Amino acid sequence: MLTPAPLYRRRAAPPLRQQGIVLLVALVVLIGMTLAGLSLLRSVFTSNRIAGNLAFQQAATQSADVGIETAIAWLENNNTGTTLHQSRDAAGGELGYFARREDPGPGQSWEDFWQQVLVGSNRVNVLPPDAAGNTVAFVIHRLCNSVGDPLAGARCETSPLTKNEGNSQTALSPAFSAPQQQYYRITARVSGPRNTLSYVQVVVAM
Repeated sequence: MLTPAPLYRRRAAPPLRQQGIVLLVALVVLIGMTLAGLSLLRSVFTSNRIAGNLAFQQAATQSADVGIETAIAWLENNNTGTTLHQSRDAAGGELGYFARREDPGPGQSWEDFWQQVLVGSNRVNVLPPDAAGNTVAFVIHRLCNSVGDPLAGARCETSPLTKNEGNSQTALSPAFSAPQQQYYRITARVSGPRNTLSYVQVVVAM
């Protein structure tokens, strides 16, 4: 009689333990995406701030035109007589005007020169703030080495003396010479929102 072989039960494999690898990878990816988003957001804010500062700087530079045009109009109205031979201060509403040239010293910035010398001597003309909140102040320097009449000892920067030299077509025309013009330097300082500060200089001949 054959004895049946004993039946062996196959044991089920033990369940695999969760090692948490997927969760760890997901957290690393999430942190990377968060950092990338924050970096992009910061870049956008920085770009907007730079664009805004450039806009304020451009507006301040454009506002300087008002001070320059005001100074040119005053020079044109006082270009005759002896008004431009002497310096005038801004007290009593008079225009800030230097009859001789003054520049910043060695190592001195224009802002330091403006605050320490020009404002300190009370010869800065300040205009009312405009609609954009910019305040324009300006001074005029006659480019001469001293005050007084340019024809009586005060050496000044002047335009070249021009005259017709004559040629085959103007052999019989009378010789003439154009009067020399004095040079004036207008310096406009504009202060505005967000601590905006701009300097604009123009040299005119009259």
